Amino acid sequence: MKKLMTVALVAALAVFGAGCDKLKDKPPAFHNTDVTGVDYAKGFTLTDHTGKQRTLQDFRGKLVVMFFGYTQCPDVCPTTMSEMAAVMKELGPSADDVQVLFVTVDPERDTQELLSHYVPAFDKRFIGLYGNAEQTAKVAKEFKVFYAKQPGADPGSYTVDHTAGSFVFDRQGQLRLFIRHNQGPAIIAHDLRQLL
Repeated sequence: MKKLMTVALVAALAVFGAGCDKLKDKPPAFHNTDVTGVDYAKGFTLTDHTGKQRTLQDFRGKLVVMFFGYTQCPDVCPTTMSEMAAVMKELGPSADDVQVLFVTVDPERDTQELLSHYVPAFDKRFIGLYGNAEQTAKVAKEFKVFYAKQPGADPGSYTVDHTAGSFVFDRQGQLRLFIRHNQGPAIIAHDLRQLL
């Protein structure tokens, strides 16, 4: 009888152990769009708001949240940047393992100096990136980001329609998530924690 109970216990532990392995191998549950394995958004070469050339490889070891926008955007861009600043607060000490990048789609007006004031105003750790018109178009194409000028009352007062979402790369530099606009800090922080 004792031997039978021992065999039953070993069998039960084996089943439980197998179940644990399955749980361990289960992919994380994200609120945003899991884009793991897509064949685009593999990298970029742009200049940051301090004048230093940057690539995605510069941020290996950190999660990277990358947003395309412009400094004179009236709504989506400041909302997204404020939301990401709130996400950083919500993450607490883990926020040091997250790098937020703001890529301008308005290279005509968004100078290095303007980006150096605008981007860190939301969080001093945030980095603004820019390129000339050709570099901007190349990066936008690589990320499948849409942007287009919309004329204003005068030539300098145009707006720019653009994709309103952020890309998240894991610590190894692999694209993992597309964050839809206006999700709220708690949902974004949840998804980033899954990757940290």
